[in-house]
Amino acid sequence: MIILSPPISDEVISGLNAGEAVFITGKIYTARDAAHKKIAELIEAGKNPPGKELLFDFNGQAVFYAGPSPAKPSRPIGCIGPTTSGRMDRYSPLFISKGLKVMIGKGNRSEAVIEAIVKHRGLYLAAIGGVAALMAKTVKAAKVIAFEELGTEAVMELEVENFPAIVAIDCRGKNLYAPL
Repeated sequence: MIILSPPISDEVISGLNAGEAVFITGKIYTARDAAHKKIAELIEAGKNPPGKELLFDFNGQAVFYAGPSPAKPSRPIGCIGPTTSGRMDRYSPLFISKGLKVMIGKGNRSEAVIEAIVKHRGLYLAAIGGVAALMAKTVKAAKVIAFEELGTEAVMELEVENFPAIVAIDCRGKNLYAPL
């Protein structure tokens, strides 16, 4: 069993191959379309790039493209499943260049994202769609850390244990979504 614990180093990333199953234990962050747009606007405006002062330190971190449902009583979060990653493709190369190492979602990625993954030694992990209630059981704690006004699209910090994913695009550009 391969367990990734963010922040994830280049050395760990280099040892992973497309098709391998992994589990993530530690802090990951959620962000979807609206949050990506706001973060990119802040970076492009020359404001504090994402870091401890603004949101979270991108270096070595993982972002899960998800918008969780409200938490049930005595649970830190409601159902949480992956959203289509392609909607974040216009922002991902910028975030990868700022240190983001791992993206988690579903579906193929653009050539620009794959090139950024290879250039900056990152990973794209596929989360299993359709099992949002089961994935929620891996979340031990959750809190909104930015853009609360976005509701389910707010940026959240999650503490996860054995969150399951599959390496879909490795740091060499091998892509499980590529045609055979």
